[in-house]
Amino acid sequence: MQPVFDSTGFIPAIVQDANTKAVLMLAYMNAESLQKTLETGQTYFWSRSRNELWHKGATSGNTQQVVDIRLDCDGDALLVLVNPAGPACHTGQVTCFHNSLEKKFHFPPMKL
Repeated sequence: MQPVFDSTGFIPAIVQDANTKAVLMLAYMNAESLQKTLETGQTYFWSRSRNELWHKGATSGNTQQVVDIRLDCDGDALLVLVNPAGPACHTGQVTCFHNSLEKKFHFPPMKL
């Protein structure tokens, strides 16, 4: 199975700690960043805001060593299992998913 990039050339990449299974971040890859990740064994993403390739941890030192990359069943999303060398989030938090909506909003019960 090959990755399926969207109409703008991107595929979402969910980054997960290979040991703890914590979801660390969501970023986007294009063909170039995926190829660079496969070649180097470290995560590379495409910054949509800066419109450039970026090596995770190049500035902070918080790199991510790739253990495995998996495609979802449709081939349109990646799960990147890594051994992180520090926090994933630019705020210094271990994961980018440290804000809870549940504490800020009240959601009515879901009807099934």
